[in-house]
Amino acid sequence: MGCRSTPDKKATENKRSLTDMTMRVHLLYPDSQVPSYAHETDSGMDLFACENALIHPGERKLIGTGIAIELPASTEAQIRPRSGLATKYGITLLNTPGTIDEGYRGEIKVLLINHSREAFQVTKGMRIAQMVIAPVLRPKIEVGSGEPVGTSRGARGFGSTGL
Repeated sequence: MGCRSTPDKKATENKRSLTDMTMRVHLLYPDSQVPSYAHETDSGMDLFACENALIHPGERKLIGTGIAIELPASTEAQIRPRSGLATKYGITLLNTPGTIDEGYRGEIKVLLINHSREAFQVTKGMRIAQMVIAPVLRPKIEVGSGEPVGTSRGARGFGSTGL
């Protein structure tokens, strides 16, 4: 007879409160598409291009999605690349992840760059990025004097653990 665990009531309530959040999406154009999750357990929802554009090798372009959003309180939206575009076509995002602040109400745009040797055609309705909604922590800022409290790592950074 195996062990039987009962769900933690607090964990169940926390999961429910996270999934019960609402984000309002405004469609700015007739052909705009609502962001959507491809699978039930995905963390990122797909964002769709609302315009056609040709991106030449080494070029970057700001592509409109045709949506504006109202985020839940104390959250942000992170705009991230789609792995399939990067792997198959060398298309990714600059300033990744892009941050959409809770109070921003303009059109969500995606800054694509073409790292391949061939031009890439973006078409209306194409999935061009993914958007992850994440909690935001806003700690109080306290100014210290002198050096930070020491740790075993100290100030060692880039490459300090080897290659």
